[in-house]
Amino acid sequence: MKLGVIADDFTGATDIAGFLVENGIQTIQILNEPGEDVDIQADAYVVSLKSRSCPPEEAVGMSLRTLEWLLWKKCTHIYFKYCSTFDSTREGNIGPVADAILKRLGEKMTVVCPALPVNGRTVYQGYLFVYDQLLNESGMKNHPVTPMLDAKVGRILGSQTNGKIGEVGTFLIENGPEAVKNRLAELKAHGCRYAVLDTLNDAHLDCLAKAVQDFRFLTGGSGLAAGLARLWRSKGPAEEKAENSARPSRNKTVILSGSCSLATNRQVTRYKERASSIFIDAWKIIHEPGYIEEIVRWTEQHLNEKYAPMLYATKTPEELSKSKEEFGDNSVGGMIESFFGSLALRFMEVGVRNFIVAGGETAGKIVQSMKLKAFFIGPQIAPGVPWTKSVDRDVYLALKSGNFGDDDFFRKAQEFFDD
Repeated sequence: MKLGVIADDFTGATDIAGFLVENGIQTIQILNEPGEDVDIQADAYVVSLKSRSCPPEEAVGMSLRTLEWLLWKKCTHIYFKYCSTFDSTREGNIGPVADAILKRLGEKMTVVCPALPVNGRTVYQGYLFVYDQLLNESGMKNHPVTPMLDAKVGRILGSQTNGKIGEVGTFLIENGPEAVKNRLAELKAHGCRYAVLDTLNDAHLDCLAKAVQDFRFLTGGSGLAAGLARLWRSKGPAEEKAENSARPSRNKTVILSGSCSLATNRQVTRYKERASSIFIDAWKIIHEPGYIEEIVRWTEQHLNEKYAPMLYATKTPEELSKSKEEFGDNSVGGMIESFFGSLALRFMEVGVRNFIVAGGETAGKIVQSMKLKAFFIGPQIAPGVPWTKSVDRDVYLALKSGNFGDDDFFRKAQEFFDD
């Protein structure tokens, strides 16, 4: 078994990589499209792209090029990883990318399994829930880039592909793997290209993993991949965990928060009560050329405190709405991401070695700015959020999807430091 994962953003890639390592699968995360110069051996390769919200044709192109690299590395199973909240626009990019990979591999059908029960993402009767709320009634309805206005996974996907879509329901899954296999065979015989899988708990994930383990191509969040890892591990001795190779040392640390999710808003509010923090002002980024140096000077003054300083552009939904009115479009988001990328480079120059980052787009820009190639995967701070270490630099990063982690995440991340 060798698993190749194509992830549509950076935090989503660390999410699935963390679960694979936790379940005994030797894993390397590669940043951006890999080339022949990336010569690292592992049982699982997780490639993190920035393809979630770019034009569909760009997402398809980079995903297919990554697929060719994974096939070159002799990966026997391919997994397209997207967010457990199925983040996408009406046009894509989940459907177009999955369509293209199916075609390239010559496969007729795959499954759609965004669920991650440990983080409250479940699917029932084809509807995606965030804890006890339908997706479109959760904080995801206010997402600045991919607002989710429907909870029916099949309908969302149906707007992105002309492939026929079926469902595998909860009550059938309760009957075990063979019942699921039979249902999938039935859907395939009726011309379905995709089968949306209900999932309420980890027992369902383990059942589904047994049913789909022979599929050459699968799509989903990290939950199904964790189920597969548990299954594959049971077939032989588990690889020795590599967590300690990416455990950070106590060193200069900063927190950079660009996410505006409800979870990150709570985390920022909690952390402001215990540590130094400063808000990143979009107006100053635009109008004050020396603003970045002002922020760097402020940060240097707080690097030796008990808790790492936090720099945040996180806003509440109300503040975000006002910001859109002030700036007129979504370009301010990209501008803030670029500012964080530039800040990260300056922080490396002044000796910062540990970076705790909230927000997929923010994380993507930061690792691109640093020109990092690949990560070792370390211990999980929270489900789906491991510490990572650059393979060629003394730099450690915790890249958190905006929706992940409990309210005290930023403090807990610093409890993993080796003294």
